[in-house]
Amino acid sequence: MTDLVGSLGGLRIATIAILVLCVTSLTQRLLYNLYWHPLAHIPGPRLAAATYLYQTYFGLAGGKSRYYMHIAELHRRYGPVVRITPDEVHLSDPENHEVIHSVGSKYAKATPYYSALGAGYSTFTAGPNEVHKLRRARLDPFFSRRNVIKMEYLVQSRAAKLLHIMSSKFSAGAAVDLHHAFRSISVDVISDYAFGESYSLLDRDDLGREFFELTGGIGPTWWVFQQWPALQAFALSLPLSVAKAMSKPLKQQAHSQVLEVKAKLDAGQKVDKPCIFEALLEPADGYQIPTPDQIKDEAYAILNAASDTTGNAMTVTAYNVLSNPEIYRTLTEELKTAFPNKDQPLEFSKLEKLPYLTGAIKEGLRLSFGVPGRMPRVVPEPGAKFNDYYIPAGSFVSLSSWMLHQDEGYFPKPQKFDPTRWSDPKDSRRMEKAFVPFGKGTRACAGMNLAYCELYITLGTLFRHYDNLVPNHLTLEDLTYDDYFSAQIPLNAAKLHVHLDKH
Repeated sequence: MTDLVGSLGGLRIATIAILVLCVTSLTQRLLYNLYWHPLAHIPGPRLAAATYLYQTYFGLAGGKSRYYMHIAELHRRYGPVVRITPDEVHLSDPENHEVIHSVGSKYAKATPYYSALGAGYSTFTAGPNEVHKLRRARLDPFFSRRNVIKMEYLVQSRAAKLLHIMSSKFSAGAAVDLHHAFRSISVDVISDYAFGESYSLLDRDDLGREFFELTGGIGPTWWVFQQWPALQAFALSLPLSVAKAMSKPLKQQAHSQVLEVKAKLDAGQKVDKPCIFEALLEPADGYQIPTPDQIKDEAYAILNAASDTTGNAMTVTAYNVLSNPEIYRTLTEELKTAFPNKDQPLEFSKLEKLPYLTGAIKEGLRLSFGVPGRMPRVVPEPGAKFNDYYIPAGSFVSLSSWMLHQDEGYFPKPQKFDPTRWSDPKDSRRMEKAFVPFGKGTRACAGMNLAYCELYITLGTLFRHYDNLVPNHLTLEDLTYDDYFSAQIPLNAAKLHVHLDKH
């Protein structure tokens, strides 16, 4: 009995000692972050400087993810340079964007931030610039303007399918869910191009709604994995049967389709049309073929980018056009003049030359914020100076499109959807400095050409065929995004639906 009591007493002492050590270590870390950290001189809230829990709170508070909006408030309070985590400084001056995101920039992506997306091998999340350069070289040719023009028929067929869906719905007296239809077009096109086989979300009765709700429902884990990377490592180590129940359907489907493409290659079969991942799985001089599990990350990153960013831009453009009779009338008249026969295919190369349509699409991109939050980069040697503040090498520095696209110095009345602001070439060139819907420089979005093709053809076709659409009313909250890296409309928000004006 005495030995048992002694053992329990020793265990209690050991437990207390461990707790004391943990508290002491945490206290030392907090004090270091506040007073001795290389970024201790940067203005900002003390809690943000002390702990990552500050960003996690605003990333998850109230079931919303609006840290990007809070960061804008911090800039109003502290100025153009603000410390937003122990290791990251956020900038608001658009002039700094070109310094960080120029072609050949030495600012690499901040690995801890992007690793939480769970697509570690992908070109998009590659941290070191030399790694990104090698992977991007294999991917870029598929998204060149020349190849996008060749694959334009994939977009044209989905735009035609949308018209068929709308005609059928309207004949039955029903409204059309454009919010999910737009996203389905993007996913159907990129899955067709990536794997040689489309997901065919447009063919579903719900236009992919269930698919996107399941995909978006796991967004908060991104903030959790940034705060506690060990949880992500644990999740990735789970057996496949358990992981399937927890992971995004997009990632599951990407993995299975990569395996299907590889199986065809191993059997000596060829996909009957151009296929991105067939090419990436084939040998080439000096090219190390990625494993299916690695290339699954590439597929997931491409599919995920396509589903939200382009879909958001289409929704914002369509809603604002339909909500303003003058804009709607001007746009449809421009399309009728350019395409007298509405039943002919509206070619991308002709659509992109229409100034008013171009202005509307740019406004949609400006106000849809594909990635509303920041995209942090690592400051290279020997450090850098921004707005009179020295940022040491190894620190993270970032800007956000949500702030740049609403900078009144570049966009007067920034919340107004105004296609005419892009009509003057001189003004347009000036605004381009703060216009970053696809990023800029070496790390700009690889799929930019395909996204523009989808935007022009889908919206051009829609507005050429219908000059009498009426949208449902969306509140400001319905149009406010949650930041799960890509911008996501809250699941409980009203979505864009349209019906025919019978008057």
